[in-house]
Amino acid sequence: MATLKVEIKRKCAICGNVFLAKFLDSRYCSPKCQKIASARKKAEERRLQRLDELKQRIPDARDYISIAEAEALFGVSKKTLHRLVRKGEIQSINLGTRLTRISKTELLGKFPLREEPINRQYALPKLYNMEPENCYTIGEICQKYKINDSSVWAQVRKYGIPSRQIGNYVYVPKEEFDKLYKSDV
Repeated sequence: MATLKVEIKRKCAICGNVFLAKFLDSRYCSPKCQKIASARKKAEERRLQRLDELKQRIPDARDYISIAEAEALFGVSKKTLHRLVRKGEIQSINLGTRLTRISKTELLGKFPLREEPINRQYALPKLYNMEPENCYTIGEICQKYKINDSSVWAQVRKYGIPSRQIGNYVYVPKEEFDKLYKSDV
């Protein structure tokens, strides 16, 4: 990927430091922050997979379930469940150290069951207004952001930005390119 000729200041998603983005899709200030983000993402995927597996093993006939099982069934964090038990808003039974059981029927009254696995989220296709007044031409983008047209076309292909040709001009949505080049500082 080619480096940018425009200086874009971004805020690192991990440490919060402001940095100059070398690439258009840079989100982290250093390789160290990128590794931390990657490790967090993998850990979250493993956690969600464990919750999905636990949800499959819970029998439907049980009236009282553990905190971990409630987290898997309802998608509610353990801290929230412990807080509700402490306040007395949810009926629970303490069977010993780390053996708290929560009433499944009361949780059903407060929270909906989590039907799909947590990690499967599908983005809806975005609808664009492709009228010329809501779009830039390729030349306008080149002038505004001081980049060449081959870079613009590379970004259109990479990010799946829709384009429309009217006569000799090709139009792309203003909001997409403004979002690409906006500064997160």
